[in-house]
Amino acid sequence: MSVMIELARLRATATGSAEPIATVRHVHLESDPFVLVPLTMAGEACAPLAMLAGNNRSSPTLLSVHQPRDRTERFGFVERLAKLVLPYLAALLVDTESYVSGSAKEERRRALRGPQLIVPNGEGIGWLRQLGRLTRLRATDGPFAVSPDVVLLGKWLTWFTDRSEVPGTAVLMAMTRVLTEHWATGQSSAEDSHLASVLAWIDPPAGRSGAAAARDAEDPAIGPPAGPATDPVFDATTLQRLMTGYDEATNDRTRQAFAREMDRELEGQMMPTWEAVWRGIELLQELPEGGHVADRRQRDRAEFSAYGTYLIEDGRPQGRRDQAVGAARRLARLEEAEQLYQVERAFDDPLVMAEHELSGEAFTGVVVDRAPDRLDDSGARPKRRPTVTLRVAELPRVEVGVVVRSPTRRAQAAEVKAITAAGTDDFDVLLEITGGLGRGYRQPLPPGAVPELGEELTFTTLDPAQQPSRFPSAENTPWTHGGPPQPYEPTADDAEEVWA
Repeated sequence: MSVMIELARLRATATGSAEPIATVRHVHLESDPFVLVPLTMAGEACAPLAMLAGNNRSSPTLLSVHQPRDRTERFGFVERLAKLVLPYLAALLVDTESYVSGSAKEERRRALRGPQLIVPNGEGIGWLRQLGRLTRLRATDGPFAVSPDVVLLGKWLTWFTDRSEVPGTAVLMAMTRVLTEHWATGQSSAEDSHLASVLAWIDPPAGRSGAAAARDAEDPAIGPPAGPATDPVFDATTLQRLMTGYDEATNDRTRQAFAREMDRELEGQMMPTWEAVWRGIELLQELPEGGHVADRRQRDRAEFSAYGTYLIEDGRPQGRRDQAVGAARRLARLEEAEQLYQVERAFDDPLVMAEHELSGEAFTGVVVDRAPDRLDDSGARPKRRPTVTLRVAELPRVEVGVVVRSPTRRAQAAEVKAITAAGTDDFDVLLEITGGLGRGYRQPLPPGAVPELGEELTFTTLDPAQQPSRFPSAENTPWTHGGPPQPYEPTADDAEEVWA
């Protein structure tokens, strides 16, 4: 945790209200995201109990399992969920656009709009990951066959949960994580996994502090858990009675009466969380979108379309375990995505950039001198190399010769040429501009190419134009790393993986 976020947490504790730690929204939000609020049966690893699902706030669909220990009911639940999610995904894959990708300039297609699933918290993503693992490998024929839709949904859920690990992605998001990336509360990180209490800190009722509202939100009688875990008191006093009555009913009419009552009780447990997710969406929509968000969303849409095409052309499920080469590639991609995301956030958001100023990776000052017509004639041909002098209040912790960039001049690099004292407390940083200066020194400078006197600028050593790691193609994997990996082929044992 950074110093800035820690200070924001301390301030939130002192004031009783959440502190903003971002000035822009760093994630993309669709106009109609698909919200999932799951509940699982206590004591079972992934036995679904109920779910509210849909992309219409006023009319969620309730899916329930009246006896989660019954295999038929469990897979019936997943099949009903598939009938909601799969048409949503299929509709998004219809409208596409062309784009050019890679060094070979290959023309590809990507969806005009990408999917967006939102769950209340990180535990909800973990639950969907388990559900995908336990359904994508099932057999669609034989004595324990499941619907092909169940298997297809399992593949998609695995793709979504894998993709959710990429920093900055917006295909599957936990609302608590997104909110706490933009606001700091005065509670612990463990308490931040409870959606109602996070919202209470950010958006308390009129006349109440966020701290007091959060204490009330943590009361299960006022705000039931955000899922997928259930409230133990509800389990003991309500759910057990209804489930026992359902199991012991002597006729269908009585059993259906217990089922309807169970549905009402389960919906009552989940509706506060359903509304909380949509309230979180409203709060996030009030923030302007960061400059790099659209680029990350383009990558989401490209990956979504690529996987949709793969399912049509190949369709084999993801393996139970990653192969060594694939795991190495994935780890490298995740590390690069994390580094790039942090840099892009800093370039988009002054509050985030302030963290890097504290760590010495950035500095801010005012232009006090400029030489827009300066030429460097040390080489065979003169080069235009304007300089500006930036007066800063603290000694920058950067080395002479390092290349820096400004978030407001992203296409323009500059080199630190000298750092000198300018009085008791101030320092002058001499910068030589090396890019964004037009085609040649005889041509006029582009308008605004050199900062003006009095202009306040931030420069940083961070570079958003990072080069990705290069791995050999799969077929050229050297023998020292096991040689070319064999494609994953599902087996009968995979289909018999236990549910829990």
